[in-house]
Amino acid sequence: MISRRSRFNVSDTLDRLEAALNEKGIKPLARVDHAAAAGAVDLELRPTQVLFFGNPRLGTPLMQSDQTTGLDLPMRVIAWEDEDGTTWLGYHSPEAMFARLELPGVTEVVAKMAAVLDALTGYAVNE
Repeated sequence: MISRRSRFNVSDTLDRLEAALNEKGIKPLARVDHAAAAGAVDLELRPTQVLFFGNPRLGTPLMQSDQTTGLDLPMRVIAWEDEDGTTWLGYHSPEAMFARLELPGVTEVVAKMAAVLDALTGYAVNE
C-alpha cells in the first residue's frame, strides 16, 4: 500500500481528492464513512473514510482482458487518522493489483492509472 501523510483532516483530504477527480473528469462513485458506521452501532473508530472512483476508459480495457479485475475496480483510496492525530491517505498500487495481467496494452493502462493516482493524491494531501 502506498501511504501519504496529509496536511488536512480526513474529511478535507477526501474533499480535495473529490474536487481533483471532478476537475479531471473522473467520476467519484461512493464515499464510505467507517467511523460514522461504527458510531451508529455504539462503537468508536478514529476518522476513517474510503472514496471509490473510476474512469471507464481506463478500467474497461483491464476488465476486457480479465473480467475478474472488476473485483479491484473501481479504484479506492482510504483516508484515516492515526493514534497520534495524523491524517494519512493510502491506496494499493495499480502495478501490484494488476501484475497478474500479461496482455498487450495492459502495462500502459496500469502505468497511466498509477501516474494519475500519484498526481491526484499528491494534490489531496498538498505535497
